[in-house]
Amino acid sequence: MNDLIYAYCLSNTPPDLTRTDRYGGLRNVSAGGFYIIVKTVQEDEFSEEILKTNLSDIQWLETHVREHVEVINLIMEQVTVIPFKFGTIYHTEERLRNFVGDYAESLAENLLHLEQKEEWSVKIYCDRKTLCDQMDELSEEAAALERQIMASSPGKAFLLKRKKSDLMINEMDRLCKIYGQEYFDGFKALSEATSLNNLLPKEYTGRNDEMILNAAFLVGKERTAGFILTAKTMKNKYADIGFDVELTGPWPPFSFTSITEKQQ
Repeated sequence: MNDLIYAYCLSNTPPDLTRTDRYGGLRNVSAGGFYIIVKTVQEDEFSEEILKTNLSDIQWLETHVREHVEVINLIMEQVTVIPFKFGTIYHTEERLRNFVGDYAESLAENLLHLEQKEEWSVKIYCDRKTLCDQMDELSEEAAALERQIMASSPGKAFLLKRKKSDLMINEMDRLCKIYGQEYFDGFKALSEATSLNNLLPKEYTGRNDEMILNAAFLVGKERTAGFILTAKTMKNKYADIGFDVELTGPWPPFSFTSITEKQQ
Protein backbone atom coordinates (compact mmCIF):
# COMPACT_ATOMS: atom_id res chain seq x y z
CA MET A 1 0.00 0.00 0.00
CA ASN A 2 1.24 3.49 -0.88
CA ASP A 3 1.14 6.52 1.37
CA LEU A 4 -1.36 9.30 0.60
CA ILE A 5 -1.47 12.93 1.70
CA TYR A 6 -4.54 14.09 3.62
CA ALA A 7 -5.01 17.89 3.49
CA TYR A 8 -6.71 19.82 6.33
CA CYS A 9 -6.26 23.50 5.54
CA LEU A 10 -4.01 26.11 4.00
CA SER A 11 -2.55 29.36 5.31
CA ASN A 12 -0.01 31.97 4.27
CA THR A 13 1.56 31.80 7.73
CA PRO A 14 3.17 28.63 9.14
CA PRO A 15 1.26 27.52 12.27
CA ASP A 16 2.86 25.96 15.32
CA LEU A 17 1.81 22.31 15.20
CA THR A 18 2.98 21.36 18.70
CA ARG A 19 -0.57 21.95 19.99
CA THR A 20 -1.86 19.28 17.59
CA ASP A 21 0.44 16.50 18.82
CA ARG A 22 -2.47 14.34 19.97
CA TYR A 23 -3.59 13.96 16.37
CA GLY A 24 -0.21 12.54 15.35
CA GLY A 25 1.86 13.17 12.26
CA LEU A 26 0.66 16.61 11.22
CA ARG A 27 3.14 18.64 9.22
CA ASN A 28 3.40 21.74 7.03
CA VAL A 29 3.98 21.46 3.31
CA SER A 30 5.39 24.69 1.89
CA ALA A 31 4.27 25.68 -1.60
CA GLY A 32 4.38 29.05 -3.35
CA GLY A 33 4.32 31.10 -0.17
CA PHE A 34 1.53 29.02 1.36
CA TYR A 35 1.57 26.36 4.05
CA ILE A 36 -0.69 23.33 3.81
CA ILE A 37 -1.35 21.35 6.97
CA VAL A 38 -1.36 17.66 6.09
CA LYS A 39 -0.75 14.19 7.43
CA THR A 40 0.21 10.90 5.83
CA VAL A 41 -2.58 8.30 5.55
CA GLN A 42 -2.76 4.83 4.09
CA GLU A 43 -4.41 3.66 0.90
CA ASP A 44 -6.22 0.88 2.75
CA GLU A 45 -8.34 3.52 4.48
CA PHE A 46 -8.30 6.60 2.25
CA SER A 47 -8.00 5.43 -1.33
CA GLU A 48 -10.87 6.72 -3.46
CA GLU A 49 -12.68 3.38 -3.57
CA ILE A 50 -12.25 2.54 0.13
CA LEU A 51 -13.11 6.10 1.21
CA LYS A 52 -16.47 5.81 -0.56
CA THR A 53 -17.17 2.66 1.45
CA ASN A 54 -16.04 4.25 4.72
CA LEU A 55 -18.35 7.22 4.17
CA SER A 56 -21.31 4.89 4.68
CA ASP A 57 -19.95 3.84 8.08
CA ILE A 58 -21.55 6.40 10.43
CA GLN A 59 -19.19 5.77 13.34
CA TRP A 60 -16.09 5.99 11.13
CA LEU A 61 -17.44 9.12 9.46
CA GLU A 62 -18.31 10.93 12.70
CA THR A 63 -14.90 10.14 14.22
CA HIS A 64 -12.90 11.37 11.25
CA VAL A 65 -15.07 14.41 10.46
CA ARG A 66 -14.78 15.48 14.09
CA GLU A 67 -11.00 15.19 13.92
CA HIS A 68 -10.94 17.11 10.63
CA VAL A 69 -12.84 20.05 12.13
CA GLU A 70 -10.94 19.96 15.44
CA VAL A 71 -7.57 20.13 13.69
CA ILE A 72 -8.65 23.07 11.54
CA ASN A 73 -10.08 24.87 14.59
CA LEU A 74 -6.77 24.51 16.42
CA ILE A 75 -4.92 25.97 13.43
CA MET A 76 -7.51 28.77 13.16
CA GLU A 77 -6.64 29.90 16.68
CA GLN A 78 -3.22 30.91 15.33
CA VAL A 79 -3.64 31.88 11.68
CA THR A 80 -6.20 32.59 8.97
CA VAL A 81 -7.01 29.41 7.06
CA ILE A 82 -8.74 28.11 3.98
CA PRO A 83 -10.26 24.76 5.00
CA PHE A 84 -10.17 21.76 2.72
CA LYS A 85 -13.27 19.60 2.48
CA PHE A 86 -13.23 16.42 4.52
CA GLY A 87 -11.49 13.62 2.63
CA THR A 88 -9.30 15.82 0.41
CA ILE A 89 -6.50 13.49 -0.69
CA TYR A 90 -3.38 14.01 -2.82
CA HIS A 91 -1.21 11.16 -4.05
CA THR A 92 2.02 13.16 -3.92
CA GLU A 93 3.33 16.46 -2.58
CA GLU A 94 4.05 17.42 -6.19
CA ARG A 95 0.33 17.22 -7.02
CA LEU A 96 -0.48 19.27 -3.94
CA ARG A 97 2.03 21.94 -5.00
CA ASN A 98 0.58 21.92 -8.51
CA PHE A 99 -2.85 22.64 -7.02
CA VAL A 100 -1.42 25.60 -5.10
CA GLY A 101 0.25 26.91 -8.24
CA ASP A 102 -2.94 26.65 -10.29
CA TYR A 103 -5.05 28.42 -7.66
CA ALA A 104 -2.50 30.72 -6.00
CA GLU A 105 -4.19 34.00 -6.90
CA SER A 106 -7.61 32.84 -5.69
CA LEU A 107 -6.11 31.36 -2.53
CA ALA A 108 -4.49 34.69 -1.69
CA GLU A 109 -7.76 36.56 -2.31
CA ASN A 110 -9.70 34.18 -0.09
CA LEU A 111 -7.20 34.45 2.76
CA LEU A 112 -7.40 38.24 2.57
CA HIS A 113 -11.20 38.09 2.63
CA LEU A 114 -11.22 35.72 5.62
CA GLU A 115 -8.60 37.50 7.69
CA GLN A 116 -9.79 38.28 11.24
CA LYS A 117 -13.20 36.76 10.55
CA GLU A 118 -15.05 33.69 11.80
CA GLU A 119 -17.91 31.58 10.50
CA TRP A 120 -20.89 31.16 12.83
CA SER A 121 -23.90 28.93 12.26
CA VAL A 122 -27.42 30.05 13.19
CA LYS A 123 -30.38 27.69 13.09
CA ILE A 124 -33.88 28.88 13.96
CA TYR A 125 -36.56 26.41 15.05
CA CYS A 126 -40.30 26.72 15.55
CA ASP A 127 -42.51 24.63 17.80
CA ARG A 128 -45.67 24.83 15.73
CA LYS A 129 -47.90 23.60 18.55
CA THR A 130 -46.78 26.46 20.79
CA LEU A 131 -47.17 28.90 17.93
CA CYS A 132 -50.62 27.53 17.15
CA ASP A 133 -51.71 28.02 20.75
CA GLN A 134 -50.84 31.73 20.44
CA MET A 135 -52.37 32.24 17.01
CA ASP A 136 -55.50 34.10 18.10
CA GLU A 137 -53.23 36.76 19.61
CA LEU A 138 -50.84 36.87 16.66
CA SER A 139 -53.29 36.77 13.76
CA GLU A 140 -56.24 39.10 13.40
CA GLU A 141 -57.80 36.75 10.83
CA ALA A 142 -57.59 33.82 13.24
CA ALA A 143 -59.02 35.93 16.05
CA ALA A 144 -61.89 37.14 13.84
CA LEU A 145 -62.77 33.58 12.84
CA GLU A 146 -62.71 32.48 16.48
CA ARG A 147 -65.17 35.23 17.36
CA GLN A 148 -67.46 34.05 14.55
CA ILE A 149 -67.22 30.46 15.78
CA MET A 150 -68.17 31.46 19.31
CA ALA A 151 -71.23 33.36 18.03
CA SER A 152 -72.42 30.73 15.53
CA SER A 153 -74.81 27.83 15.67
CA PRO A 154 -73.24 24.35 16.04
CA GLY A 155 -73.55 23.58 12.33
CA LYS A 156 -72.03 26.82 11.16
CA ALA A 157 -69.37 26.65 13.88
CA PHE A 158 -68.31 23.23 12.58
CA LEU A 159 -67.73 24.65 9.08
CA LEU A 160 -65.93 27.69 10.44
CA LYS A 161 -63.62 25.48 12.53
CA ARG A 162 -62.58 23.62 9.37
CA LYS A 163 -61.94 26.94 7.69
CA LYS A 164 -59.92 28.10 10.67
CA SER A 165 -57.88 24.90 10.66
CA ASP A 166 -56.77 25.62 7.08
CA LEU A 167 -56.15 29.26 7.97
CA MET A 168 -53.96 28.30 10.92
CA ILE A 169 -51.61 26.32 8.69
CA ASN A 170 -51.23 29.24 6.29
CA GLU A 171 -50.85 31.76 9.10
CA MET A 172 -48.16 29.69 10.83
CA ASP A 173 -46.24 29.45 7.56
CA ARG A 174 -46.57 33.21 7.12
CA LEU A 175 -45.40 33.97 10.65
CA CYS A 176 -42.46 31.58 10.36
CA LYS A 177 -41.33 33.52 7.28
CA ILE A 178 -41.78 36.87 9.04
CA TYR A 179 -39.95 35.89 12.21
CA GLY A 180 -37.33 33.92 10.29
CA GLN A 181 -36.57 37.02 8.22
CA GLU A 182 -36.36 39.15 11.37
CA TYR A 183 -33.85 36.76 12.89
CA PHE A 184 -31.83 36.66 9.67
CA ASP A 185 -31.77 40.45 9.31
CA GLY A 186 -30.65 40.88 12.91
CA PHE A 187 -27.65 38.60 12.46
CA LYS A 188 -26.88 39.88 8.96
CA ALA A 189 -26.47 43.42 10.32
CA LEU A 190 -23.55 42.19 12.43
CA SER A 191 -21.82 40.11 9.75
CA GLU A 192 -19.60 40.61 6.71
CA ALA A 193 -21.29 37.96 4.55
CA THR A 194 -24.10 35.42 4.74
CA SER A 195 -24.88 32.01 3.31
CA LEU A 196 -28.27 30.26 3.37
CA ASN A 197 -28.21 26.48 3.72
CA ASN A 198 -30.85 23.82 3.19
CA LEU A 199 -33.35 23.29 5.99
CA LEU A 200 -32.74 19.99 7.79
CA PRO A 201 -35.55 17.53 8.60
CA LYS A 202 -36.36 16.44 12.15
CA GLU A 203 -34.80 13.04 11.45
CA TYR A 204 -31.45 14.79 11.06
CA THR A 205 -31.71 17.39 13.83
CA GLY A 206 -33.12 15.01 16.43
CA ARG A 207 -35.49 17.76 17.57
CA ASN A 208 -39.28 17.82 17.75
CA ASP A 209 -39.58 21.39 16.50
CA GLU A 210 -39.19 22.45 12.88
CA MET A 211 -36.14 24.20 11.41
CA ILE A 212 -37.18 27.41 9.63
CA LEU A 213 -33.75 28.97 9.04
CA ASN A 214 -30.30 27.48 8.50
CA ALA A 215 -27.70 30.13 7.80
CA ALA A 216 -23.98 30.80 8.12
CA PHE A 217 -22.56 34.24 8.91
CA LEU A 218 -19.03 35.52 8.43
CA VAL A 219 -18.33 37.70 11.44
CA GLY A 220 -15.39 39.99 12.15
CA LYS A 221 -13.65 38.91 15.34
CA GLU A 222 -14.13 42.37 16.82
CA ARG A 223 -17.92 41.86 16.50
CA THR A 224 -18.08 38.28 17.76
CA ALA A 225 -19.03 39.24 21.32
CA GLY A 226 -21.91 41.37 20.03
CA PHE A 227 -22.99 38.60 17.69
CA ILE A 228 -23.15 36.08 20.55
CA LEU A 229 -25.00 38.57 22.76
CA THR A 230 -27.52 39.17 19.97
CA ALA A 231 -28.10 35.43 19.72
CA LYS A 232 -28.84 35.23 23.45
CA THR A 233 -31.21 38.20 23.24
CA MET A 234 -33.04 36.86 20.20
CA LYS A 235 -33.28 33.39 21.73
CA ASN A 236 -35.41 34.84 24.51
CA LYS A 237 -37.33 37.37 22.42
CA TYR A 238 -39.90 34.99 20.90
CA ALA A 239 -39.42 31.89 23.04
CA ASP A 240 -42.94 32.24 24.46
CA ILE A 241 -44.51 31.80 21.01
CA GLY A 242 -42.38 28.78 20.07
CA PHE A 243 -39.20 30.08 18.42
CA ASP A 244 -35.69 28.98 19.39
CA VAL A 245 -32.20 30.05 18.29
CA GLU A 246 -29.26 27.64 18.05
CA LEU A 247 -25.87 29.33 17.65
CA THR A 248 -22.69 27.32 17.10
CA GLY A 249 -19.15 28.27 16.16
CA PRO A 250 -16.70 29.43 15.29
CA TRP A 251 -16.42 26.95 12.42
CA PRO A 252 -13.88 26.62 9.64
CA PRO A 253 -15.07 29.05 6.95
CA PHE A 254 -16.32 26.43 4.50
CA SER A 255 -19.34 28.55 3.52
CA PHE A 256 -17.23 31.56 2.53
CA THR A 257 -14.40 29.92 0.61
CA SER A 258 -14.59 29.97 -3.16
CA ILE A 259 -11.48 28.87 -5.06
CA THR A 260 -11.20 29.47 -8.81
CA GLU A 261 -8.37 28.42 -11.10
CA LYS A 262 -6.14 31.11 -12.56
CA GLN A 263 -6.85 32.16 -16.13
CA GLN A 264 -4.43 30.78 -18.68
